[in-house]
Amino acid sequence: MITIYHNPRCQKSRLGVKALEENGYDFEIIKYLDNPLTVQKLEQIIQKLGLPPIKLVRQNEALWKSNFKAKTLSDTELIQAMVEHPKLIERPIVVYGNKAVIGRPTEEIFKILD
Repeated sequence: MITIYHNPRCQKSRLGVKALEENGYDFEIIKYLDNPLTVQKLEQIIQKLGLPPIKLVRQNEALWKSNFKAKTLSDTELIQAMVEHPKLIERPIVVYGNKAVIGRPTEEIFKILD
């Protein structure tokens, strides 16, 4: 099953959902702002992405700039910040089996589905 971690207010996230729909994929939508991720779940996603946690942080987000940018954070602290402030998480994230991708641009989604 394909899972998309989605923020309906984000255009890129909406484009990811639309791309999956238009290509006939069955998928589950997780609105991660309404249903925040646990540390364990976020760690699993990061492992599937194969990226360091900092690559999942929206570093242009005002919250990041005002509260975290000037600090040196460990991976554990970065994950905790994203769990406590899910708005900091890049979107959309698409997970399929043991693979995951940040769907920016939308075409990236299809790299893990083939």
